[in-house]
Parts: sequence; structure tokens; C-alpha cells
Amino acid sequence: MTKSDELDVIHHAAIPVTDVAASVIWYQQHFRCAVAYQDATWALLKFANVSMALVMPGQHPPHLGVLHEHAEQYGELTTHRDGTRSIYVPDPDGNQIEIMDVQSVKR
Repeated sequence: MTKSDELDVIHHAAIPVTDVAASVIWYQQHFRCAVAYQDATWALLKFANVSMALVMPGQHPPHLGVLHEHAEQYGELTTHRDGTRSIYVPDPDGNQIEIMDVQSVKR
């Protein structure tokens, strides 16, 4: 399989929560996961195969984050506080897809 034949990687799925801190505690009590980042408006939980973002409605949209080697082809990338660069685009049904620059993501 050549590099161009490899499948893209889902980095994270983001789901809305009403209380980030309480949700982090709940997920850690029920699953083996690690907190990669947490503040009042979002948290990133790392699982063995994928990460999950917990987001506050109105602060961050529910979305799916996909790593892409040429994310800039979708438009101007925004640099986020964690150093990642991405752009949000809607799919045909209006679901938000965060297309993330591969080089900006620490794995």
C-alpha cells in the first residue's frame, strides 16, 4: 500500500456536554482514558484508538475531526490554542467536519 492509498485518520469526535469538568470525571470513572487537554469550554480525552472532545454548546460545534495532509485546500486554516491548525466545513447534511493539518497535530 502506497502513502496515497492509505486511509485518512479520524483524530476525534466532539460531542456536546453541559459541564465539561463533570463529564471528564464521568468518562474517567467509566472508561480507561487520559485527559490530553481540559479547560472550562472543552476537553480532549485520549482513548487507545481515537480521541473524544467534550464541547460546550455555543463554544464549539459538535463535529468530527479528520487529519488531512492538504487541509489548506479547503480554505484558510485557523491556529487553535493547542497549536493545531484546521478549518471547519459542513458535509452535505450540515454536519461539521474539522479538517486538521497533519503536521500541526501531536500524536
